[in-house]
Amino acid sequence: MVTVMLPYSVLDLSPIPAGSTAADALANSLDLARHAEALGYNRFWLAEHHNMTGIASAATAVVIGHVAAGTTTIRVGAGGIMLPNHAPLVVAEAFGTLATLFPGRIDLGLGRAPGTDMETARALRRNLSGGDNFPQDVLELIAYFADDKGLRVRAVPGVGTKVPVWVLGSSLYGAQLAAHFGLPYAFASHFAPAALDEAVEVYRQTFRPSEHLERPYFMLAANVFAGETDEEGRRLRSSMEQAFANLRTGQPGPLPRPVDDIDAVLEPMIKASVSQALSISATGSPATVERELERLVARYRPDEMILTGQIHDHAARKRSFGIAAEAMRAIGTRADMATAAE
Repeated sequence: MVTVMLPYSVLDLSPIPAGSTAADALANSLDLARHAEALGYNRFWLAEHHNMTGIASAATAVVIGHVAAGTTTIRVGAGGIMLPNHAPLVVAEAFGTLATLFPGRIDLGLGRAPGTDMETARALRRNLSGGDNFPQDVLELIAYFADDKGLRVRAVPGVGTKVPVWVLGSSLYGAQLAAHFGLPYAFASHFAPAALDEAVEVYRQTFRPSEHLERPYFMLAANVFAGETDEEGRRLRSSMEQAFANLRTGQPGPLPRPVDDIDAVLEPMIKASVSQALSISATGSPATVERELERLVARYRPDEMILTGQIHDHAARKRSFGIAAEAMRAIGTRADMATAAE
């Protein structure tokens, strides 16, 4: 029997833990990418956020180049680039350059939100009129990666690189757009799971085959906070819970240190809101994490999983992704055995 594992990937926000610097965060991202490559992860994606003192990946294409140069085989990409912040040609040139430097290893996920507050969005000086040009911008960007067809404006480098483009989203809009254009789709269920079930259904039911993709390809995002015990996993998760609460209350900052009792730190209403936002998560011991990831795989039947987890201690974060990789391999092996037995 030939085993075909469910691919599993990493989404890294390049977090800046309390007491650390952006330089530390960027070094940690490269170290994590090398670790993920050795563990068999398929992709290592970084995300665009601006004016966030706890995230070091604002210049996402630059960080992607840093990570790709320090690794060998793992795919590296954006999860994602917030297209309203940029002219499509500039994005095409940046990712065309990356694809030229690192052939066959670069992905480009596109988001429709600015990824920041309105004041920062104004500072970025894009689309201040509020008009929604996202569908047109996606098509324009894809065209820059196509073979040279005599266009008057070309992305150089970029032409002919055919960088794989993904649509990212947390609503039905992204699902419908990805299906309409025949593109792969990644749902931001790691922080905005409310529309997940409906979005997956819409994407699969309305997908139109294209030159990019013959059938739907859905990637599910999930948080993982894995430790040696359930108690340790919950403690690791407390940093992300505090960070999310700080963001929701307008007080973003570096990734907080973990606490033993999150209920002593967060008010009940905030805690409930955070718990809902982080509900697509696997938290705890290796056995618990494997069980919770398998439940997500069984429910949503993703074509790929992308795992994230903002953990204050870098060594603990690496261990968490190691435990998650073991869990995904075990889940994939069982799924293949079940398929072969049918």
